[in-house]
Amino acid sequence: MKLKRVLALTLAAAMTFSLTACGGGSDEGTASAPAAETAGDDEASAPAADEGSSDDAAEAAATDSGVPGYLDIKLGEDYTNLTTTIKFLHCRTDREEDGKMAELIAAFNQDYPNITVETEGVTDYAEDALLRLSAGDWGDVMWIPAIDTKELSSYFLPLGSLDDMSQELNFMSAWSYDGICYGIPVWGNAQGIVYNKRIFQEAGITSLPTTPTEFLEDLQIVKDNTDAIPLYTNYAAGWTMGAWDAYVGIVSNGDNTYMNQKFAHTAAPFEDPGDDTGAYNLYRILFDAVKNGLIEDDYTTTDWEGCKGMINRGEIATMVLGSWAFSQMVEGDVHGEDIGYMPFPMTVGGTQYVNAGGDYNYAVNVNASDDNKIASLVFIKWMIEKSDWNVFEGCYSTWKNGTNPDMYSAFDGCTMLTDEPAIAGEEDLLGEINAESELSFNAGGNSKVQRIVEAAATGAESFDDIMNDWTDVWNAAQDELGIEVNN
Repeated sequence: MKLKRVLALTLAAAMTFSLTACGGGSDEGTASAPAAETAGDDEASAPAADEGSSDDAAEAAATDSGVPGYLDIKLGEDYTNLTTTIKFLHCRTDREEDGKMAELIAAFNQDYPNITVETEGVTDYAEDALLRLSAGDWGDVMWIPAIDTKELSSYFLPLGSLDDMSQELNFMSAWSYDGICYGIPVWGNAQGIVYNKRIFQEAGITSLPTTPTEFLEDLQIVKDNTDAIPLYTNYAAGWTMGAWDAYVGIVSNGDNTYMNQKFAHTAAPFEDPGDDTGAYNLYRILFDAVKNGLIEDDYTTTDWEGCKGMINRGEIATMVLGSWAFSQMVEGDVHGEDIGYMPFPMTVGGTQYVNAGGDYNYAVNVNASDDNKIASLVFIKWMIEKSDWNVFEGCYSTWKNGTNPDMYSAFDGCTMLTDEPAIAGEEDLLGEINAESELSFNAGGNSKVQRIVEAAATGAESFDDIMNDWTDVWNAAQDELGIEVNN
C-alpha cells in the first residue's frame, strides 16, 4: 500500500487542481484544497510535523514574540515604519513578465515604503515549491503547495482560529488544521465554463445550457453552424484535464458536505443517477463530446498558451476551466469582450449550483524573523484587502468586504456553495483514498480524465467500462483503508 501511496502522492505533487490555478507557466493548475501528503522516497521527504498540536503552535506564536494575528493588523495604521525585506514565492510568471506584479508591489510601497518585497515567479511551481519547502529555501511568503495538513505547523505561521478568520474571510477551511488557519486564499474561483459569446450568438444559441444533454446539443449546434472547435480539451497540457474534477460534489449533486465528508464513504459514486446529474454525467460530457467529434481534430497536439488567443478570436467555443482562466482568455487577443463565463451545465432538483472555493493560499514562513513575519502579514493583508488583484483576474474576493468582478452576471439565479471541511478525525481521509485508489480527485488525477478522451477517441473502452473500473478501485481502496461504506 505504501508504494501505491507514494506514487499517487508524487502525482499530486506534480500538480494540485481543483479550484486552484496558476496562470503563466507550463504547470498552471488549480489547487485550492490540500490534496495529499508530500511525496518522497519511502517516507515523505519533507520534515515530519512536530508532535505538538496546531493549537500548541498557535499558542506559542501568540506568546513568543508579539507577532500579531492576521486579524489584529490595521492597514495604513500599523507598522507603517517597519523596515525589512521579504521574499514572495508564487507561480504567476505571467504577471512577472507583463509588469502586473511590479505594479502591485509599487502600490503596496506607497502605503508601506520601507517594506521591500522581492518576488519570484516559478513556472513548475507545484513540484519546485515542494522541493524549496523541504529544503527551507523559499523566503518569507509562499503559496502553499500540496502537503499533508498535519505538516502545516512545521512550515507555516499560524494566523488565527478558523472560526475568527472565517468571520472576515471566505474559503478559509482548506489550509486549516485543528481549528487553526495557516493559509489565506489569494482569491476564490467559481467553477464554470469559459466560452466565446460571439460564437454562441452566431451558432444561434439564445440561452445558456443548464444540463449535460443541453450542453452537448449546443456543442453540436456550434459545430454545425460555425467554424469554431466546440469544446477544446487541452489534453496535451495534462494538468488542465484536472479541471473536470472540480465539479464533483456541489455542482453535480448540490451537496456541500459531499466532497469532504461523504465521497470517501460512498459505495458507488460513479453510477448513473438517471437524471443527468452526478459524477457519471459530468464526465460523460467529455466522453460524448470526443466520441461525437465535438473537440479539436487532434487532441494530442493541443496548445495551452495558444488556446488563449484561439478562444479570444472565436476559433474555440468552450473550455472547461475555473474562473481563474477568464482574464487570461480576455487578454489572449484583441476580442476580450467576446469572452464569457457560464455556470457548469448541471441542474439538481431544479437548481443550478456553483462551487466556489479558494485558490492557492498565502502562507508565512514559521522560521522567518519576527520583523519578516510581521511584514509578511502586512503584505498579505494588503494584497487581499486593498490591491483588488482579484478583480483584475476575474476572481472572487477572499475578503468578505471586497469587490467582485461583474463577469459573474451569468451566475445570477444560481445557488453558490463552498465545500464544507471534513469532520473531525477525517481530515486526511480523502487524501488517503485518493492515493490508495490512484484516482486523485482534485489532486492531480489528470491521467484518469485523459483516459476518457483516449477511450472515446479510439473506442478502446466504453464510458461504462471506465466508470465501473473507477468504482472497483474506489471500493478496493475503501476495503484496504477500512473505511465505513454507506450505500
